[in-house]
Amino acid sequence: MYSARLWSVRHARAFQRIYSFLEGYIQWLRPLVHAIGPRQAETAIRPIERVTKQFLFDCRMCGQCVLSSTGMACPMNCAKQMRNGPCGGVRPDGTCEVNPGVRCAWIEAINGGKRIASNTKGLASALPALPPLDHARTGESSWIKVINGSSTYDPIPRFSETEVVAHLPGRLESACQSGRFVVTVEVAPPDSADPDALIARAIRFKGLVDAINITDGAGGNCHMSSVAASAILAANGLTPVYQVACRDRNRIAIQGDILGAAALGVQNILCLTGDDVSQGDHPQAKPVFDLDAVSLLHIARGMCDRGQYASGRKLDRAPSLFIGATANPFVPPYKDRVLNLERKIDAGAQFIQTQFCFDVPMLEDFMREVRARGLHCRSRIIVGVGTLSSAKGLRWMVQHVPGIHVPESLLKRIGDAADQKAEAKRACIEIIQAIASIEGVAGVHVMGHKNEDVLEQIIIESGIRTLATPTIGAAS
Repeated sequence: MYSARLWSVRHARAFQRIYSFLEGYIQWLRPLVHAIGPRQAETAIRPIERVTKQFLFDCRMCGQCVLSSTGMACPMNCAKQMRNGPCGGVRPDGTCEVNPGVRCAWIEAINGGKRIASNTKGLASALPALPPLDHARTGESSWIKVINGSSTYDPIPRFSETEVVAHLPGRLESACQSGRFVVTVEVAPPDSADPDALIARAIRFKGLVDAINITDGAGGNCHMSSVAASAILAANGLTPVYQVACRDRNRIAIQGDILGAAALGVQNILCLTGDDVSQGDHPQAKPVFDLDAVSLLHIARGMCDRGQYASGRKLDRAPSLFIGATANPFVPPYKDRVLNLERKIDAGAQFIQTQFCFDVPMLEDFMREVRARGLHCRSRIIVGVGTLSSAKGLRWMVQHVPGIHVPESLLKRIGDAADQKAEAKRACIEIIQAIASIEGVAGVHVMGHKNEDVLEQIIIESGIRTLATPTIGAAS
C-alpha cells in the first residue's frame, strides 16, 4: 500500500488529468443513480471505490475526499490526521514525527501539488485550507457526490478584515499594532495545585515583556491546564497568551475552553496542532486531533467576529481575542513552509510565533519569501529564541523535541566553551540582535524551560527594549 501511494503521488499530474477527463463523463450516470435510488447506488459503488482508492492512495474512506486538492496524497495518512499540514515536527529527513518509517504525508501532498500545478504560485491555490473532518460522513462514497455534481468538501474561506468586530485591544495586540519591537516569553504551568509557584515565576517579567505564553501540555507532558494557568496570570495583572493544542480535546471542548478563558480575562490565544503523545510522560494516552491549527483558527475567528460556534449556533456574547498561530521555518519542507504560514494567516492569524531560531541564515531565507508574499503586513511575525545550559542539553533537545534545528557549528561553539551556560546565553543574545534587524520581524518570543532567571537576563542584556521603534513594513 505504501509503495503504491508514493507511486500515485509521483504520477499526480497524470491522475489529475484522468480525473478531470472522467469527471465530465461520470455525471452521465446521474439519471441511472436517480432511477435506482442514491442509497442503493452508493451501496453498489462504495466497495469498488474503497478497493480502488485504498490500493492507489491508501484511502481511509473519510467521505470527504480531497485527493485532487492535495496532490493525490491522502491527508488521512498523516499520523495527526491533519487536514492542513505539514506540522512543525517533521524530521530533518522529511519523515513523520510520529512514525519515522514513512515520509510526511503533507510533504508528499506538496510534492504532488507541484507536479499538478507545475509552479509554486499554482501550488498555493492547489492546496486550499481544508475544513475539519466531518466524522459523521466516514465511510460514505465520494464518487456518488461527483456523479450528483456536489462537492465533497467546502474549503475554509479566507478571513476578511471587514469581519473584525470593533473592540478595545489588549496589551499584546496594542504592542503589535504600535510597530515597536514586541517581546514575549514562555512559562510552563506548574506540576502543582498551588498557583503561587506559577505567579512567582511569571511576575519577574511584569513590565519587561508584552505577554507571557502558557504552554498546553508541551511535548505531550502533563501540567496544570493552560486555560487555568492563563486565568491565574490575568487575575494577577499579567498578560497571558493561552496556548490551545488540538491534541487533547475535540472541537466541543476547545470552544468551551476558549469561552471560559475569555470570561476569565484572557485576551490572547495561540492555536497549535500540538506535539504527538509518544515523546511525553503519557505515551499510552489517546491523541484526539479533531482539529488542526488552521481549522482551529477559523473556528476561533468565527466565535470572535461572527459570534457563533463551529456548528453555526449563535453565542449570546462573543469573546474578544487576539488570535495567533505558530510557524517553523527550520524543518522540511523548507522552501514550502511559507505556504502553511499563508494558510494560517488566511484563516485569521493576527500574530505568528516561530519555533526556536538557532540558524539566522535559514530565518533570513524564510523571511524573504514572507516579504515577497506580503505576509508580514498581514500578521506580526514574532521569532522564537532561547537557550539551554549546555551543548549536551541542546543535543538532547534536537533528538527528542520535534521540530528543533541547531547548527553543528553552534553546538561545537557552546561545547568548547569553559562556561557553557554563559556561552549559550551569549549566543542567544547575538541571535536576538541579528534577527531584530531582519525586515518583517516584529519581535522575539523568548523560551527556556524553567529557566526564567536566564531569560530575564537575556531580555535585558540584549537591549531589545531600547531598539529604535520599527516602521510598519520594515521591522513590523
